[in-house]
Amino acid sequence: MGNILKTFALLGMLGVILIVLGGLIGGRAGIITAFIFSLLMNGGMYFFSDKLALSMSGAKPMDKKEHPDIYTMVDELAQKIKIPMPALYITPEVQANAFATGRGPGHASVAVTQGILQALSPDELRAVLAHELAHVKNRDILIATIAAVFASAISFLSNMALFGGFSHSDNEDNQGAGALGLVAAILVPIAASLVQMAISREREFGADATGARTIGSGEPLAKALVAIHRSAQTAPMAANPATASLYIGDPMGGLGGRLMELFSTHPPVEERIKRLKTI
Repeated sequence: MGNILKTFALLGMLGVILIVLGGLIGGRAGIITAFIFSLLMNGGMYFFSDKLALSMSGAKPMDKKEHPDIYTMVDELAQKIKIPMPALYITPEVQANAFATGRGPGHASVAVTQGILQALSPDELRAVLAHELAHVKNRDILIATIAAVFASAISFLSNMALFGGFSHSDNEDNQGAGALGLVAAILVPIAASLVQMAISREREFGADATGARTIGSGEPLAKALVAIHRSAQTAPMAANPATASLYIGDPMGGLGGRLMELFSTHPPVEERIKRLKTI
């Protein structure tokens, strides 16, 4: 529940940033224009995100005859977590990793890399699959899309301000904010990105917790995260930044440093393990 409240608090923060920036730069017309543009752009991404993510990762449908154990695991976990059985895919990557995509229960896909099948024990792989199904159960793709709508609208307003998109408006509601508006146009998108990254990290914590409770222990997932993190560091994946946030572990190995954690879509592995060991 704590992760859910934090997520909605952060979404509310993005909404406030949009309203304040819009008021400074574009007035009501600016806010409405930016929001509609972002809604259309990200709405399309929401409906086609699964196909794009699977295509960019090189995923192919998993052969049930070759991997009956994985199908059995996912079917059992899906029944336990009370969602429909998702479509299963496998990617050729040697790095140990996995991701879930799709609009939600009934329209979900789970993909695992070739490397994860060799790197993890059956219990650890089961924990990873429970984590991915938790993303589906918690509708995290929808939440990420909502965050992206707000963040994109904020970026749209900022770009319009920097390039004079609202400078010639005769609308009395939009008189601009001069130097203050330009400073806000530069700094506020950075703040919005930080909030968007924080939402992504909270959803990872949430999926960790839901997945661990589904299997009755946080220990297998904690061990799996260590193995996935080591694999990402030794064999970084050339993942598209647009899909990197979907993976259970940062596929690019993480940039390290406390400051860079603020710009990461994934929480520090140490913190995830610490929380999992309390479950």
